[in-house]
Amino acid sequence: MKQTTISSNNTLVPIIIIASLFFIFGFVTWINGALIPFMKTINELTDAQSYFVATASYISFVVMALPASYILNKIGYRKGMSLGLIIMAIGAMVFIPAAEARTYWVFLSGIFIQGIGMTLLQTAANPYITILGPIESGAKRIAIMGIANKTAGALGSLIFGALLLSGIDDVKEKLGSVSIQEKNVLLDTMADSVFMPYLIMAIVLFVLGLLIRKAPLPHVEAIEAKEIKEGETTKTSIFQFPNLWLGVLTLFVYVGAEVIAGDTIIAYGISLGFSAVDAKFFTTFTLLAMVATYALGVILIPKYLKQGMALKISAVLGIVFSICILFTSGFTSVLFVAFLGISNALVWPAVWPLTLDGLGKSTKTASALLIMAISGGAIIPPLYGRLVDANTKQLIVNGMNESEAIASAATSSYWILIPCYSIILFFAVWGHKYKSWSRE
Repeated sequence: MKQTTISSNNTLVPIIIIASLFFIFGFVTWINGALIPFMKTINELTDAQSYFVATASYISFVVMALPASYILNKIGYRKGMSLGLIIMAIGAMVFIPAAEARTYWVFLSGIFIQGIGMTLLQTAANPYITILGPIESGAKRIAIMGIANKTAGALGSLIFGALLLSGIDDVKEKLGSVSIQEKNVLLDTMADSVFMPYLIMAIVLFVLGLLIRKAPLPHVEAIEAKEIKEGETTKTSIFQFPNLWLGVLTLFVYVGAEVIAGDTIIAYGISLGFSAVDAKFFTTFTLLAMVATYALGVILIPKYLKQGMALKISAVLGIVFSICILFTSGFTSVLFVAFLGISNALVWPAVWPLTLDGLGKSTKTASALLIMAISGGAIIPPLYGRLVDANTKQLIVNGMNESEAIASAATSSYWILIPCYSIILFFAVWGHKYKSWSRE
């Protein structure tokens, strides 16, 4: 599979433009790490309930991926990206009435609307950058996108962590000793802190949505792989590609693991006794680990490291780091959660080209299915939250004090990552090679 309408010498400007889009939805996505403890406090939620922030953001990819593919076929990449940014701006605006009402479902609605906009952007940007050049270097181009995405995520986590989590420890201490009226005043004041950041975000997204319509993005299309066996018929359905469905499953568990690594680490640090002032930096540790590994990917792939081997190494490291989280404590355990950024970085860049290679005319539909796999971020993190809640209750019943029970439950519940990375390892070793359901 290769691009056909633009030469490799003319890809710099499109790459910069697409990288800027990855920067935008990286910034918006990775502030969830700060939003989760923030929402938990102002709406008085359980751990499981607070992780619906991730669910609202990522479930939109299930709802909108195939419609997004249809929309892009009708209006094209450029207008589709513009529409996605404008929808994200609308979602940001919803945070203003949500803060006024301090109502969790309104906040979740705003996050979901932003997710719809991001689905349009992702459905356009990922296949576009994959087929913009040779398929063998697809992971390298997506790694460049990852650097933009995670650098923005680190900045977003720091900025929104400072804006939303400042003073949260003092507020939580006061909540247990004030009247209901005073508690509502404290929580309303805290909720109002989202007003200005999200107003600015909405304005910036809307302006960018208008500007992207003028962006010089050339048209690219994928070529179907040539049939090389005499008598072999051309595949006519996406159901004829087992490697595609295994790729979808792989991305599903990967995104769940990535979101757990980035979005739970602040709450995890707080559960271990770190102050919110210190813990707000923890998501940045994860994202910086990803950025550093992306940079290695740009240098090494494909000249020194094949995409498949990068995926195998990533999966093995994910299993190792997950086990280390379970058997360490304190800041060491937090660091191993952050190290998951190393194991996560090259999974997305490697799975896309390994999955799309040879799909030809099925590429657009396949890309929509791969985007739908992002819903793993909506399902797996809340499962982690439920494990934490259930384990905490059991440990308290067994006689452990509450703070120790929460810390122990939060640590032990990271076992959910091990089967995720095991599936990624299967795809890296065998799954991507399954081009047909029948044995040739």
